[in-house]
This record gives sequence, C-alpha cells and structure tokens, in this order.
Amino acid sequence: MTVCLAGAHAGGQTFTLQQQSDSSAVLVLEEGGHRDAWQLPYPTYSFTTGDVNGDGRTEALVGVIKPTRFDPRMARRLFVFQQSQHYVRPLWLGSRLAGELYDFRWEAPYLITLEQSNDSLWFVGVYQWDHFGFTMKECRIRGVGRDEGERSLISFTNSH
Repeated sequence: MTVCLAGAHAGGQTFTLQQQSDSSAVLVLEEGGHRDAWQLPYPTYSFTTGDVNGDGRTEALVGVIKPTRFDPRMARRLFVFQQSQHYVRPLWLGSRLAGELYDFRWEAPYLITLEQSNDSLWFVGVYQWDHFGFTMKECRIRGVGRDEGERSLISFTNSH
C-alpha cells in the first residue's frame, strides 16, 4: 500500500512523500522527466517543502522518528533533502535542535518548531538556515504546556 501524503511543485520539480507502511516511506523527486527516490525506513510524522537554503530551489523537510548513534531513543528528528542533478540528496540529517522536537512548520525563510525543554515545558523556536544547519533566531513563547505550545505554533504559522 502506497499513500501519497503531500507534494509540492516548484520550478519544474516536485517532491512527494509516499507512505508505504507505518514504519517506512519514500521521498520521491520528479523533475524534467527524471524521477528519483530516497527510502526512509522510519516512521514519518510531518512533511513540507520550501527553499530552506536560499538557493532558489525547493527542498523537502521530513519529520522522521528514529534513534541516533548518541541518542538511542526513538525520537522525532528533522531531515532536509535537496535536488542535486536530478537526484534526491540529504542536505541536513538533524539529530537535535535546541530541545526535544515535537512538530515543525516552514514559513519562508524560517523553520518554526514546537519543542520540549529539559524542564519538560514547551517552547516555539524560530530558526533560519545558516550554511550547514539551523540557527535559532528567537524563542517565540517558552515555559508553557504542550496545548498552549501547539496553539502558538498554529497561530504563528497562520499569521504569516
């Protein structure tokens, strides 16, 4: 079973995320008659696209749930993929931002996140791409419960 979660078309290229099962998906790039795919053998929780690095091309932002070498917990991570000569290539395979990532949105040129801090409270972070990763520009709201954080994330993205 393959279900297309979402897609985005920009400048002749389209990224789509096709859910294959509860624990795997495929990121598909179609551009100018070429097609390439990147297997994601992890559960996914979010997908969007945008020009993350300012190169004029669209990148794919995929939320995956997986452990890392130094953090063996199944946690939410952010992967960013780009198009390079008609192929899907990783731009950034993030293991962590400022806190424990729960959700994200793309509001050009910002990555807006909902994260949990070490004190178990929640905050909304505003990040911008900085050469090899994301740098926090501001913390929109902090020290709140999860429900208030989710409302803040939604209202921030709806207001832009």
